[in-house]
Amino acid sequence: VKTEGFKRLCDPRKLACFAGVVPFEQQSGTSLRTKPRVSKMADMTLKSVLQMAAMRAVRMQNDLRIYYLRKVEEGKNKMSVLNAVRNKLIHIAMALIKNQTNYKNRLQLS
Repeated sequence: VKTEGFKRLCDPRKLACFAGVVPFEQQSGTSLRTKPRVSKMADMTLKSVLQMAAMRAVRMQNDLRIYYLRKVEEGKNKMSVLNAVRNKLIHIAMALIKNQTNYKNRLQLS
């Protein structure tokens, strides 16, 4: 609905910016640098849906959980890794729509 059937926002990077999951660095010349932060002008309903999907994705046995656990072990902040998972979900969804395929979990449980 937000993308009008993926006609208005068909690029995953633009959709990620619209959803507010891409961090931007703020700087003024060379003297002022801040930590990268996500935009406050994002579509909050889409962002909250992605948040719930990302939280569920890292609890299931899949590639995103492995990514999440690996990044947390490296010392990354859990919320910033969850934000990266939201971004990955957008990219996966857009790739599936573009290729008109279904998602296949590549994780093999033994």
